[in-house]
Order: sequence, then C-alpha cells, then structure tokens
Amino acid sequence: MAIEVFNRYETKFLLDRIQYEAMKKAIADRTVPDRYCADGSFYTICNIYYDTPDNELIRRSLSKPTYKEKLRLRSYGTPKPGTEVFLEIKKKYDHIVNKRRTVIGLESARMLTEHRIKPEHLAFANEQVLNELYYFVNTYPVQPKVYLAYDRQAYAGAEDSELRITFDTNIRTRRYDLGLEYGDYGRSLLNEGIWLMEIKCAGAMPLWLTRVLSENGIHKTSFSKYGTEYKQYISGKETGVKIYA
Repeated sequence: MAIEVFNRYETKFLLDRIQYEAMKKAIADRTVPDRYCADGSFYTICNIYYDTPDNELIRRSLSKPTYKEKLRLRSYGTPKPGTEVFLEIKKKYDHIVNKRRTVIGLESARMLTEHRIKPEHLAFANEQVLNELYYFVNTYPVQPKVYLAYDRQAYAGAEDSELRITFDTNIRTRRYDLGLEYGDYGRSLLNEGIWLMEIKCAGAMPLWLTRVLSENGIHKTSFSKYGTEYKQYISGKETGVKIYA
C-alpha cells in the first residue's frame, strides 16, 4: 500500500557555488545518496501546485500563520499518460512539517483535483489519504495554478535515517500548460549558481551539521519556491524571462 507520511522539521538555506561545494564535501562521509540519485547525480522533480481562484492558500502562507497547508501533484521526471504520480497535502504547524501523500494515476489525480470525483478501487492508494484529499478539494475550490520543477541531489544520514539533506538547482516555473505530462520547461526562478539546501530531521539538527554550517557562514532563510514564484508573479517580474525548452 503506497502511503508516505512525514513529520519533521525543515530548515532552508540559499547557497552560492563555494558553499554548495563545501557542504557536499563536508557531508560525504556522513550521508548516502537516496535511491533516485544512487550515483550522486541530479534528478528532476516536477510539481503542479493548486490554489483557489484568488490564491488564498499561498497568500495565507506568505502571511506566516501558525498553521498553513498546500496541495500539489508530483512526479519524478515528466510522466506519460497513465503514469502513477504522487498527490500530497503538505501542512506546517508551529515549525513542524507534516506531509501525507499517496500514489495515484495521473488521470485519477486530475478527476479528483479538478472535478471533485473521488477515484474508486485504486490498487496502490490509501483510502484514508484519499478521503483527506477529497475533503481538501471540497473545502477549497482549488485549480492548477503553477508548474514548478527543479533538479535535486538528495542524501540521507548514514547513521541517522531520519536526517535528509537536499540540494535543488535550476528551479523553473510556468503558469500555462499546467499538466505534468506537457513537458519540463519554464522560466528560471533564481539566478544561476544558486542552490536551495534543505535539512530535514525528526528532532534537533546533529551537532556536526550545525558546526559545518557555522564554519562555512551558512545561515538559515525563509524561502518557499511557490511563495517566491507568486511574489514575482504579482510584481510582474515573471515576464520576459528566458524559457527552457
């Protein structure tokens, strides 16, 4: 039964190339690549973010409330019609992130999110999570709003399986062609040579890792991919930027 539930703290950092290389070197002996980048290479994550017609979810998120939530559809690489993808609700309460997701067919995900039709008899989905998703889309009149993709390297702690460190780069986004199957292209969200690092752990960050951050002058930041895209969108900065085909 394909269900994934996460409860953890997530801390974000924006790195330049020197800091990125330093972090990669520092964690090499204490982490192992995840299953998607077994050889340490980057892999692509594609997402569709959903929101209400008046962008209620992202506007609320940017106001930094105690509780916030979002809905997104995710695939690893560009899926073909009929491919199974992940539909997930991500919630954050008092700095703790809770993510509930399940495998679902691409067309079933569209029927649920866009037409409010709950799929029946999905072999790999979890009924409880589907009920939560169904409740979500009937509580908020969501529709697909943003495509957002990036290239990622991900590592897990060699001795602490709850520790996860990810590096995202080449973040690209678009507000048209809002289907994962349409292809991977869009405008750049950040300047070239910038990496978004996220450290995810069940409790306090390991002491060795806090020492590495301090030694390299790396400080945590408040950064949301969707939030940054939305702020650029309403400011008009999303126009006239090179499109990656």
